[in-house]
Amino acid sequence: MNQQATEYESKYFMDQISVGGVTLDLEVQGSGPPLLYLHAEHYRHLQQPFIDRLAESWTVHAPRHPGFDGRTPPEDFRRIDDLAYLYLDLMAQLDLNGVTVAGASFGGWIALEMAVRNVSRLSALALMAPVGARLGERDERDFADLFALPEAESATALFAGTPPDFATFNEDQLTATARDRQYVAYYAWKPYLHNPALARWLHRVAVPTHLIWGAKDGFVSPGYGEKLAARMPGAKLDVISGAGHYPQIERLSDTMAALRAGPCAP
Repeated sequence: MNQQATEYESKYFMDQISVGGVTLDLEVQGSGPPLLYLHAEHYRHLQQPFIDRLAESWTVHAPRHPGFDGRTPPEDFRRIDDLAYLYLDLMAQLDLNGVTVAGASFGGWIALEMAVRNVSRLSALALMAPVGARLGERDERDFADLFALPEAESATALFAGTPPDFATFNEDQLTATARDRQYVAYYAWKPYLHNPALARWLHRVAVPTHLIWGAKDGFVSPGYGEKLAARMPGAKLDVISGAGHYPQIERLSDTMAALRAGPCAP
């Protein structure tokens, strides 16, 4: 990273950084304590207003996950574990301490995998409807199978209100949306969106954790959020009315108000 990146003198910049031989696009903006934002599996460009709002209170580091960024990851880099270790190494390389790790859905799963391994650089987790842990009974499905649903039903599962209209996306956004679907399957197809071992180790998440869920989430229900909160010491769950799986997109102001009033407040 350049000197400007080290000293956080700029409100916003995009840089490239190599971490363990993996090149990352890294957006940094804002001022205040450090926050690492790990984006969800879909609609990265629709999450930008949330990142901008986070930057009003934190210095936000927002990488694009390998593969999702248009670069082919190394051949031996294809597990959720690889992403978790990559971002732990990123924090170490930037010498970030007291970091709030905020993650949405797939990004929340990465954050959980980081936290069960090493919390030495973390101060808190702020997670919007994370996937990743198998918490239901053997014959129960924790997550709707978006790949098996028709497009209209998939959109209804993800959004409480009107879903994004692909006709309004530009060519780059459409390409990114298709690539997102490719790479969430690349990392998380089998087993589907979870690590069978993660639930056992959730007690190791020894930092304050704030879970935020949409009340009308049809992909991962708030009931799953309640089970997840019960597995982590001191976790707090807030449910946002009128939101689906992405409260940070559909109810941005309510999500920010919950964060600023919760255990992750700067």
